[in-house]
Amino acid sequence: MEYRESVLKSEEKTVFLLRNLYQSFGYRQYKMSKFEEYDLYAGNKDFLISDNIITFTDTNGRLMALKPDVTLSIVRNTKDMDGSVSKVFYDENVYRIPKGSHAYKEILQAGLECIGEIDNYCLGEVLYLAAASLGAISSGYLLNISHLGIISGLLQDMHLAPEQSQNALRLIGEKNMHELKRLCENAGCDAGDITRLIRVVSTNGAPEEVLPVLEECGCDKEAVTQLEGLCRILRSTGEADHIVIDFSVVNDMSYYNGIVFRGYIEGVPNGILSGGQYDKLLRKMGRKARAVGFAVYLDFLERFYEQEPGLDTDVVLLYTPETDQELLFRAVRQLTAEGLRVTAQKELPKKLRYGRVMRIDPEGVLETC
Repeated sequence: MEYRESVLKSEEKTVFLLRNLYQSFGYRQYKMSKFEEYDLYAGNKDFLISDNIITFTDTNGRLMALKPDVTLSIVRNTKDMDGSVSKVFYDENVYRIPKGSHAYKEILQAGLECIGEIDNYCLGEVLYLAAASLGAISSGYLLNISHLGIISGLLQDMHLAPEQSQNALRLIGEKNMHELKRLCENAGCDAGDITRLIRVVSTNGAPEEVLPVLEECGCDKEAVTQLEGLCRILRSTGEADHIVIDFSVVNDMSYYNGIVFRGYIEGVPNGILSGGQYDKLLRKMGRKARAVGFAVYLDFLERFYEQEPGLDTDVVLLYTPETDQELLFRAVRQLTAEGLRVTAQKELPKKLRYGRVMRIDPEGVLETC
């Protein structure tokens, strides 16, 4: 029997589409339990979106945590393999305090990780799948891309102290150019270097508009060449209209390097996708491999799809206590065989969104009310 797509909940439809997308590119599903040993997260709290972790002690005395993240588990459970790449995807619930909230929440999250001998093809593939993930949710989407190699090169030229570099990175992320300029001036940076930094990080737009500015400003050639090549790959896939180079997309440089990105869809104010290269996390965990991946945060879906009209069911089939239950079941099966969603009820439920109401008579004949 074929069921219409609307039978699935919005979250289920999205996860189904993303799962098919990732599998079509050879990614294998990764499954994990709801909890992991706490020490996995304790040493990498800065990598997590929220460092508030729910912990408990299990029966053998180990301190366990309800998983706040999937990437760390994947990294710990994959091995370095010369010349090859481990490609996995997941859709899992994680447990953490979302930004702007003060309460723990179970959050549906999907994503993928690519770990191993990462080259520009792998980076291009992951960027494409990030853009395609957004497109699977909404036709109105943007993928904002940055390169930490370009930003770190500019900051290194200014010889800022580590704490000053961290503050500069924060101000870049906030697009606060006034405070960024003042911080650099107070640090005694060269006026020309300050002008160059401000010009680069305040420039955003389509690749063909931004890339010439990076070359004019003498940014790191290797990073600019890589960024240009990845934009060409995305242009060849038809994603050019959805790509923006935006240097306010920054991640913690103690974990991330190279390409970083964030995804947005129309109607949702915050980014719903984030990712990038995180070779430094692997080094911290004693690994030689390189890595890139992203996560799609699906906790917005319930609110997002509430804006769309829809029915809870197509037919409410009313019956009485005297109705022959065998005839009733046969009638329900008849309607569902036509691809309709049916709820059999003695009374019409309040607040139920339905297409039509039908009744079944003592002979099993259906009639529309």
